[in-house]
Amino acid sequence: MNTVIHSHDPITAIGGGDVDFETLEQALSLAPCLVAADGGARAALAAGHAPKAVIGDLDSLEPSVRAQLDPETVHHLAEQDSTDFDKLRRSVEAPLILGVGFLGRRLDHSLAVLSSLVSKPAPPTILLGPWDVVFHLNASVTLDLPAGSRVSLFPIREVQGRSSGLHWPIDGVPFAPDSRIGTSNKASGDGPVLLEMDGPGMLVMLSRDAFSAVWDSFAAPRGKRRNR
Repeated sequence: MNTVIHSHDPITAIGGGDVDFETLEQALSLAPCLVAADGGARAALAAGHAPKAVIGDLDSLEPSVRAQLDPETVHHLAEQDSTDFDKLRRSVEAPLILGVGFLGRRLDHSLAVLSSLVSKPAPPTILLGPWDVVFHLNASVTLDLPAGSRVSLFPIREVQGRSSGLHWPIDGVPFAPDSRIGTSNKASGDGPVLLEMDGPGMLVMLSRDAFSAVWDSFAAPRGKRRNR
């Protein structure tokens, strides 16, 4: 697969799900390069932004929308064995993706996106929605969260880990999607929340106002701007 976008900085990806324009503008302020997954081009143009690339099988890209795009930015990947989200992620080379418009509207699409985060962990991706921030954790993360902040853990496969700073510690808990899950945990307020997993498979779901803490944890080691 050829790389369509190569960036040394984080990029913003936009999908065809629910797009909160305020969230989109916040993502673009941190990651100005905008790439659309198929029908996400419609939302990008509606918000006044021309994507640097549109990637997908293009079955959701209406002719009227495509006519507004530079033809050289449209990349048709016809195969049907992967989603447009997958096609976008494997076509870009970047240290981090901020994904807007991939949560909400259609549950099946949202579930496919969440599954992809685990099955194809690179590049690292943070999904932003009007109410949630979601990312896949296959190693460790430290989050500076106020006491009482929601920290939901949802396993896509069997996985175990350790924690500090959670109201209900997860040390030694065998997580699995068909048995033990960790939704509605919360920050204890006793220092930062530290989560460490033994392998891939755990999705972390936080409230939307936790995005600054997530951005700091993902982007600060790369020398990027901190968004407090």
